[in-house]
Amino acid sequence: MTSMDIKEILKHLPHRYPFLLVDRVLSLEVKKNIVALKNVSINEPFFPGHFPNYAVMPGVLILEALAQAAAILSFVSAERTPSEHNVIYLVGVDKARFKRPVTPGDQLWLHAQVLAAKRGLLKYAAQAKVEEQLVAECELMCMERTVA
Repeated sequence: MTSMDIKEILKHLPHRYPFLLVDRVLSLEVKKNIVALKNVSINEPFFPGHFPNYAVMPGVLILEALAQAAAILSFVSAERTPSEHNVIYLVGVDKARFKRPVTPGDQLWLHAQVLAAKRGLLKYAAQAKVEEQLVAECELMCMERTVA
C-alpha cells in the first residue's frame, strides 16, 4: 500500500490548477486499486456558475476526478511518470450513475479498481463516495499514448 501527498501526486499526473482534482492518495496497490481524496471547497472555480444559488460539483468533474485517480494508478503500475511524450487519455465512460449532489465542504473519496489491462488499454470500476455514501459510479477506460 502506497500513500501520496500532493508533491508526489504532481509527479504522477500532468494536470495542474485549476484542473488537478486529486489532493491525496490514501492507498494504492499496484495493478489493483487506488483510494484517493478530493477536498471540495467553495473556492473551486466552477462553483460561481454551477449553480450560483446552490453550489453543486459538476458530474463530469466527479468522473474526471475518478479518471485522474485511475491515471495515477496506471502510471505507478507501469513504473512511469507523465511527460510531454507520455500521457494517459480517458477514452470511455460506461455505466455512469450519479446518486446525490456533491457540495462545498464534502470530502470526495475516489475508488478505482483495475478490471482489465491489455496493450495499453486499461479498464476500471470506479466509485466516488462522501462519508461512505455512494455519490457516483462508472466504468472507465483509459489508454496510454506516446505523443510527438
